[in-house]
Amino acid sequence: MIRFENSVLEYAPDVLLAVAVLVGVWLLVRVVCYVRADRGTRVSMWQAVRVRWGWVRLARMAGLTVTDKTPGLLAQIIAEKDGPAPAPRVLTPRIKVTPDRFGVIVRARTLPQVGLEEYQKSARFLADAWRCTRVSVLPDGPGRVVIRGVRSDPLTTPTTHRPTGRPPVDLTRWELGIDEYAAQVCVSLANVPGVTVAGVPGAGKTSGVNKFVCDFAPSPSVQIVTADGKVSRASEGDYADLVKRMFAFCGDDLDEANALFKRLVELRKRRSATIRDVLGVKNMWHVGPSPQWPLTVLIIDEAHTYFREYKGSDPATKRLAALTAENARLVEDLVKKGRSVGILVILISQKTTGDAIPTFIRDVCPIGLSFAQKTVEAAVAALGDDIRNWPDASPVTLQDPAYVGVAVMAMQGRPGYTRIRTPYVSDADAARVAEATSHLTADPDLCLDALLRSTGRTATPAPSLTK
Repeated sequence: MIRFENSVLEYAPDVLLAVAVLVGVWLLVRVVCYVRADRGTRVSMWQAVRVRWGWVRLARMAGLTVTDKTPGLLAQIIAEKDGPAPAPRVLTPRIKVTPDRFGVIVRARTLPQVGLEEYQKSARFLADAWRCTRVSVLPDGPGRVVIRGVRSDPLTTPTTHRPTGRPPVDLTRWELGIDEYAAQVCVSLANVPGVTVAGVPGAGKTSGVNKFVCDFAPSPSVQIVTADGKVSRASEGDYADLVKRMFAFCGDDLDEANALFKRLVELRKRRSATIRDVLGVKNMWHVGPSPQWPLTVLIIDEAHTYFREYKGSDPATKRLAALTAENARLVEDLVKKGRSVGILVILISQKTTGDAIPTFIRDVCPIGLSFAQKTVEAAVAALGDDIRNWPDASPVTLQDPAYVGVAVMAMQGRPGYTRIRTPYVSDADAARVAEATSHLTADPDLCLDALLRSTGRTATPAPSLTK
């Protein structure tokens, strides 16, 4: 026994030194992380400390604990036979706290009688205790929940996005921005025929689409064509910096737009006729886009320019009316039949009412975003009649300048509607990406010709498109 005590005393200084070194390294890492963090994250780090230290007491006051009257194994071993029964144990869920720029993310365990519903009922108490503007509780797998507390409102905090210039890992993933809890919002583009984007002028519509172009431009498996109804030439509008990465562009000239839409319908028909022989599938999304069969994205900005109804009996008005009617028919063909062959149409307009975008086109698009709107009718046209049941999420409430760049959409798997802060992409970054990726621009018709020749099929020549 004496030898054992002597050996323990002999190694005690070494053990203490090792513990001190480990504690010192841990503190050093914490200090470095704190120094390198931005101001918001530093505040959140202190908030995370308060959440951890006060969790046991707060959980008891919020009713997030459970009393276990069955003694534990150790209590059963040491309990005296005729002595008093061990006191009941109060179990508190374990938590893991992670700070970020906007607040804290708390992952917690569930207990019997303390599940997801109990956490959700206590959300407002947690928000007050943690000094958060709002708190959400969502399932995080079996027996776990994730509690998101935001200290500052992400919707009113402008964010910027600097494109990396690297191809996206997943071409079906469109990263829109962050929601009101600062969580990333993404939508899947697989098997999506069309997207509608609405909002008053200056609300952020074109900026959101610019981010889409900058993110997907580095991939040779994506080709983009644009019709901008508010300019005559690309150099005059919002796409002047991006036109180098577009294989075709037209302005507000209805004849040019009509020719462009006809060209894309012919591409759709050629793809439909050859997809089984060339790709071996009926749906391009079963194999995904490729440089030989790229996802072809048609952006129609100020779409009402190409679809408006002209009324009059003079020859000029009749001609314009015939052109817009045919434009609607051609775009309807692309939206209704282009999904399986890899054609995506993005329609942008201030209002997506039936007079701006025909309902037989608008209602086929499964993804709809709306930036700020002035009237409930415009919000209903963009998002559906159910938005009337969610007045707090209505785009009518986004008219304050602080909400420029904030959009509303219905997300699959989420009740109601989600508000999203879309980041701003500077003109300099857009020009940089377009210049660096301009060599990837290719006409999908020519890609299809080359692919058909490589498989021994006859390629029909396609008319050229000019910017």
